[in-house]
Amino acid sequence: MEVTDIGNKEEGKIWYRKPTPGKSVLVVTVVRTAQQAKTVRFLHVAFDTTGDSFLAGDHHGNIYVFDISRNRFRLVQKTGQACTSLAFSLRRTTEFLVALADYTIKCFDKDTKQLVSWMRGHEGAVSSISVHSSGRYAITTSSDTAQLWDLDTFQRKRKLNIRQSVGIQRVFFLPLSNTILSCFSDDSIFAWESDTLFCKYQLPVPDCGPRIFYKAFAVTRDGKSLAAGGRSNLLHLWCLDTKQLLRVIQMPTQVRTVRQLEFLPDSFDGGASQTLGVLSQDGVMRFINIHTCKLLFHVGSHDESITTVAVSPNGRHIVAIMDNGSVNIYSVQSLTQELNKPPPCQVAVVSGGEADQDFSNLKVKVRSEAVQRPTKSSGRRTQVKTLRPPAGSTAEDKENELPAGLNKKRLVALLKAFGEYPAKYRMFVWRSLLCLPENHAAYSSLTDKGLHSAFLTLHEKYPIKSHKLLRGLQRVLSALAHWAAIFGELEYLPLVAFPFVKLFQNNPMLCFEVSSIITVLNWCQHWFEYFPNPPLNILNMAENVLAHHDKELLQHLVDCGVTSQLFVWPLLETLFSEVLTRDEWLKLFDNIFSNHPSFLLMACVAYIICCREPLLLCSQKQDFEYFFHHRNNLDVGAMIKEAYRLMSSTPADIHPRAMLSDFTPLTKGQYPVFNHYPEFIVEYQSREREKIRLQEMEYLRERQEVSAMHADFLRRQAEEEAFYAQQELLQKAEEQRRNILSQEEEKLTQQRAKLAAMKRELKVKELQLLDTTRRRFLKHQQDLRASQIQRLDQEISRKMNLYDQETAAAVQDLEVRQMEMEVQRKQLEQVTNALLTPYQPHLLLHSSLEESLEGASQLGLESEWREVRERLQQADSEQDRTREGLTETDTVRDVAGRKVRPTCRAGKNTDILYLRSAYTSVKNFHFLYSSKSKTVPVLKFSLDRGRAQLDSSERELLKEIRELRQKLAARAKEGSSASSQSVHTLSSISQ
Repeated sequence: MEVTDIGNKEEGKIWYRKPTPGKSVLVVTVVRTAQQAKTVRFLHVAFDTTGDSFLAGDHHGNIYVFDISRNRFRLVQKTGQACTSLAFSLRRTTEFLVALADYTIKCFDKDTKQLVSWMRGHEGAVSSISVHSSGRYAITTSSDTAQLWDLDTFQRKRKLNIRQSVGIQRVFFLPLSNTILSCFSDDSIFAWESDTLFCKYQLPVPDCGPRIFYKAFAVTRDGKSLAAGGRSNLLHLWCLDTKQLLRVIQMPTQVRTVRQLEFLPDSFDGGASQTLGVLSQDGVMRFINIHTCKLLFHVGSHDESITTVAVSPNGRHIVAIMDNGSVNIYSVQSLTQELNKPPPCQVAVVSGGEADQDFSNLKVKVRSEAVQRPTKSSGRRTQVKTLRPPAGSTAEDKENELPAGLNKKRLVALLKAFGEYPAKYRMFVWRSLLCLPENHAAYSSLTDKGLHSAFLTLHEKYPIKSHKLLRGLQRVLSALAHWAAIFGELEYLPLVAFPFVKLFQNNPMLCFEVSSIITVLNWCQHWFEYFPNPPLNILNMAENVLAHHDKELLQHLVDCGVTSQLFVWPLLETLFSEVLTRDEWLKLFDNIFSNHPSFLLMACVAYIICCREPLLLCSQKQDFEYFFHHRNNLDVGAMIKEAYRLMSSTPADIHPRAMLSDFTPLTKGQYPVFNHYPEFIVEYQSREREKIRLQEMEYLRERQEVSAMHADFLRRQAEEEAFYAQQELLQKAEEQRRNILSQEEEKLTQQRAKLAAMKRELKVKELQLLDTTRRRFLKHQQDLRASQIQRLDQEISRKMNLYDQETAAAVQDLEVRQMEMEVQRKQLEQVTNALLTPYQPHLLLHSSLEESLEGASQLGLESEWREVRERLQQADSEQDRTREGLTETDTVRDVAGRKVRPTCRAGKNTDILYLRSAYTSVKNFHFLYSSKSKTVPVLKFSLDRGRAQLDSSERELLKEIRELRQKLAARAKEGSSASSQSVHTLSSISQ
């Protein structure tokens, strides 16, 4: 036993001493020690789809890839935490899934070592990861939930939640289907459709016997059988097609709990695995046959117990993680020395025999449509009888012994009883009957030579839809052609080999050996002596047998011009594959392989005799050709019986057995030399074929050159056409661009016109708004001026009233004073008259002087009033001129469609009225003053005193009136200029 310590290495070899195939059960033990010689335990392993590589994760979080075929290991990831489950069978073969201790699932790429995706969603440790057979979906299971993931998008598609009282044991995909099985802690098992999660069915919970408490499950590769085990030594085997419990298998008493179940794949079982591995609590994994309940072998022991196991999909290796944390790699070939032995017809109690005496209590009791629990064993041991052959075995029995332990005589008896071998064991029986040596090295040396030149164009002559079948057929035919040159020249060799290629498409080596046994050594004996013609000697044998047993039919065939090359050779060159169905063909070859090679010729004659009625009705050669190349209504069982009758009743002188040798198996190690054919013809044809091949190569070379020249010409022509087409397209595109530009220019012109119209409209609106604003402002100013003028008018009227009141009071005072002075004057006159009588002349002179002075002063006063009157007249004339200007302005405004507010005119009229009233009052005052002065000349002193004040107030009033008139004239000019500008603007817009 070799032990490999990978330590801290990131890559290296798995073993350094190549194990011997078939002898070394334990290939290698892999351990990993860290610093201070501490062992790092491996926790989980998982194989890829090929079965040649597997993943292993330790409790430090390191993930390794072990490639058994290349003897290499490599560190692909350091996750930093322990893994709880692994999956390595994804659609992208370089990716794998790792469930970690933090309840997350990560996807890594083993080549780039990059993190592909990170999936979260579980609230507990993920106990298992199941990947769909397509590799596109995965189911992760924890104790409380199961989640379905899409591995293309790494998104969660579905989630299965359960009640807290019922836990999930396992949820997984069934192989080769879209069905999901969910197993719960109450032993209930449900099947769901993966796309819709529709419940398809539920397996009935067994109501009799003790509960098993399912914990471990395994499904065969075809998805038809389910094995379940738990806390018991009983195993339940379910048929998923019928949803029934097939049988209950009782393991030995040493088994108390089943930890893990794994089916061991086999190349010849068609996916219906028969070998089941049962890992129990004692760390031993026992492999049993589920049909015979026979213990086949076991791995592990009490000292070296197993924790978990992974079986490769190709069934070649078993990888076990041991209790000490190491990884053991076992060779299934070494373990299954007697695995493929056929089971007896019926077994009630089976013992392991020499395999292990401790496992002798494996029992099963089976009834049809009902399952019985195994009865409890009594205190005594169950006595088991072992059948042994009799002591004196004859030489004939030794000859009938086959390599795998089968007996040919018994097989033939079984064949005659049932007419065919069981379909499940047919490949195994054939392999035993033909004594296939399985020369791997010799077959590899033939296949390493590559495809033979004669079969490179096989697909042209035989267009097979399946590329896999075509490649397999090419490999087998090429290996035969490399073995013997004659097989590269046979045109009918693909017809002979194709049925076996289709039957053994998963094992090309067995297909090659079966084809070589048929064509080289046994059933095609003497076929190649008349090459390139059909085997006339063999055809004559069949014709002689037919002439002996049915002369009438042969005579009819001769009369119709049909020879044995037409009614025997089509059956032989296709080995009946054209005229029989698959099941009929298999049934026929069960009998052919179990008899002498001459049975094939007898089968041809039997086929013709069984079809004598339709053949007698045929008269045209084309009808016979069609008949022997197409399927016909025929009872194969009757044909086989007829063949046996012909074998036994044909005379020895014409019997093919006399000319054909007995069955000869292939030699082990190397295949025999085959030269039973006309070598000179084959060599001549080989030379001719080589010559033709060279000529074809020369022709192909010239044709290739011509093709290249033609392709160059076509390329140049295409380039020219493309150039002119491109130029035409460019010209069209240029015209189109010009049209587009002209259209765009027209659109731009229209848009500009619209924009100009919009601008004009906006300008008009702006001018209207400005005019409206100006009008409002002018109106506001006019209102302000009107209010000011009104206040001035009120002030003037108030002052005039005050002046009138003062004047009236002064006049009254003057009248009172005048009356007083008149009284005083009269008194004074009386006194003075009395006193001045003597001075009368002087007084007269004095009075005349006073009158003259008074007249002079009166003249000066009149001149002043004349000046005031002239000034008032000038003011009236200026006011008239202003009124005329305002009248013209109003006329212009009326023409422009505007109205002049009457406020200004009213204010001006008010000013004029006030001025006139003031002038009238002054004139009245002057008249009154003049009258008073004329009537009362003695008041001269008092009038002159108030006159200065009156003149000053009058001058101030006139000054204010003059300023007001100037302001009104200036405002009138501004209004007239503004109105003229607005009229000019409106006229330009209207134009």
